[in-house]
Amino acid sequence: MKQTEKERRTNRLALEKSPYLLQHATNPVDWYPWNDEAFERAKKENKPIFLSIGYSTCHWCHVMAHESFEDDEVAGIMNDTFVNIKVDREERPDIDGVYMQVAQMTTGRGGWPLTIIMTPDKKPFFAGTYIPKKTRYDTIGMLDLIPRISQLWGQDQENISEVTKRIETALAGTTASEAGTDLKEDAIQEAFSQFSQRYDEKNGGFGTAPKFPSPHNLMFLLRYWKRSDDAWALKMVEHTLIEMRKGGIFDHVGFGFHRYSTDANWMLPHFEKMLYDQASLMAIYAEVYQITKNPLFKQVVLEIYEYLTRDLMHKDGVFYSAVDADSEGVEGKFYVWTQQELKEILEPNEYELAINLFNIKEEGNFRDEATGEETRQNIPYLRTDVQDLVKAMKINPEEARERVEIVRQKMFKKRETRIHPHTDEKILADWNGYMISSLAKAGAILNNQKLVETAEKAMNFVLENLRDDRGNLFHRYREGETAHRAFLDDYAYLVMGLIDLYEATFKPLYLKLAKTLNQDMLDHFWDEKEGGLFFTGTYSEELIVRRKDAYDGAIPSGNSIAMSNLIRLARLLGDSELEDRAIEISRVFSNDINRMHSAYSMMLLALDFMIGPSFEIVIAGKPENKDTQNMIDAIRDRFIPRKVILLRGTPELSKSITQLAPFSKYHEPIQGKATAHVCVDHNCRLPTTDVQQMLVLLGEE
Repeated sequence: MKQTEKERRTNRLALEKSPYLLQHATNPVDWYPWNDEAFERAKKENKPIFLSIGYSTCHWCHVMAHESFEDDEVAGIMNDTFVNIKVDREERPDIDGVYMQVAQMTTGRGGWPLTIIMTPDKKPFFAGTYIPKKTRYDTIGMLDLIPRISQLWGQDQENISEVTKRIETALAGTTASEAGTDLKEDAIQEAFSQFSQRYDEKNGGFGTAPKFPSPHNLMFLLRYWKRSDDAWALKMVEHTLIEMRKGGIFDHVGFGFHRYSTDANWMLPHFEKMLYDQASLMAIYAEVYQITKNPLFKQVVLEIYEYLTRDLMHKDGVFYSAVDADSEGVEGKFYVWTQQELKEILEPNEYELAINLFNIKEEGNFRDEATGEETRQNIPYLRTDVQDLVKAMKINPEEARERVEIVRQKMFKKRETRIHPHTDEKILADWNGYMISSLAKAGAILNNQKLVETAEKAMNFVLENLRDDRGNLFHRYREGETAHRAFLDDYAYLVMGLIDLYEATFKPLYLKLAKTLNQDMLDHFWDEKEGGLFFTGTYSEELIVRRKDAYDGAIPSGNSIAMSNLIRLARLLGDSELEDRAIEISRVFSNDINRMHSAYSMMLLALDFMIGPSFEIVIAGKPENKDTQNMIDAIRDRFIPRKVILLRGTPELSKSITQLAPFSKYHEPIQGKATAHVCVDHNCRLPTTDVQQMLVLLGEE
């Protein structure tokens, strides 16, 4: 059989499992994965390294690939000048984190694709993001950049050496953390003030375009509301979540949330969908439902669940990483509609409903970003909620919901016939840990056992497939292959998932595993000299710097999640040494936090728990008995973020919990009735068999 041109030039990436690397396996660029062979060749041939970092659902990664890496002219000079290495940032966040820091320090910006040019000993001397093929305005193109780098490499090694030394010195300065003082409650107040100042009262969210959901910021505000009873904090969260659900950032046809909004009013999304966004948004919508009982928030939780289990679930119950923004080479093509398309699939009355509800216009409801021209394409979004539409159409709410659902189903069925965006099918321990945590938490709040069982199934897969026979945890699984020893985030998010699974099921195994993995994390990641946790373990590949940070970006940092876990485990297990570690983490990063409080919202969420008032609750009663369940339900029905809960019941259950939490052995039922033993800030109150009295002790009545 005759080979195609692409098949003839397949490079080393064809042997990899990463979907991103496989996307580049037929490039004319002579790519290597990150391995010793690449660096040895660079040293032997005295060539610089061209390092390109991205991920499979990254729109601008696709653009640069098409313009340059698939172009024979660019590939030719790349192959002559460099040893070329491709890295999937989601598989190797350790590499990405170090070199993204270089890009931000040297250029003042970051993003993907990330382009780094460095020496064979991994020392960078050039950093950039997307680089076009040809120079445009003040942005140098590949065809001009590469010859300049070649000339510099051949004629001015002294200059390169000076640049690499300056970068190394600057990097070293970012990892040195001088512990500050203990954080106080005023840090929480200051963060709230910063969020209030940046709040967009019209559209919800913070700042201007682009707008990211950043649910951990909203979680912080809920806890501030609980602490201060400041209604404005809750109002900011409710309004933001309602506006996001109305906007185009939410997929009104197939559900789930897109990555972020490119405009200030949530209408025009960047269309990729990430697992971690579904996780964080499910958690915040569940918490706000718990507070407000607004059925819309419960509806969104279940919509995310439907999307998740339909489009992001592996056949064995664990979750894929992401869905691309592009299909057929066009961003958002899968998701947009013309009026004519809707006319063809809907009855006249349904069509009228659809164009009014989803703001579908003949000229399109957005303009081309580059040209400003009308697109005739429409992103479904709501300008008002369904109830307002009901009043205008003079129909009852139930009929309106049924009619809207019929329209949505028809649109979904039609959309399913289109060419789907690519799904990145790698399975990551940290992102799955986040999703498991949210499913368990939402399942408990909504009293929805299906969500909890889904979380358990995913956790079982991770524990069986992302750990080896010696209990070592790994970062990535795909097509039967486990790779890359775990990073800090893998441990932190899985421990969080295990704690939330324990509190959703009261199965001691999950608490035992949380304790074990948490100790493994401390053994391999703790900085014995300065405190806090490194991103890479003692077993990890040595890079030019060992990162340690707490900034809560697209997702919360490993240190922030670990700090929260340590406090919760300290209270669940009665182990004060774990709380001491949490305090050390807060001290290590206190100087950073005090420079910009709102950039560390998840760590301040942990601080909120640490400051208190906090509650340790032991329910002693048979799990199957109604009085026991009534106590558990009463707690789950209320937003009590600074609490942990243990369940003692059957002799076997009580024995397991006593082994894990020896302090609980004296917490028994009174006169055979379910009994709540409540401690407030380490001070125990008299036990009670009365649900209302329990709620009084918890400050809820």
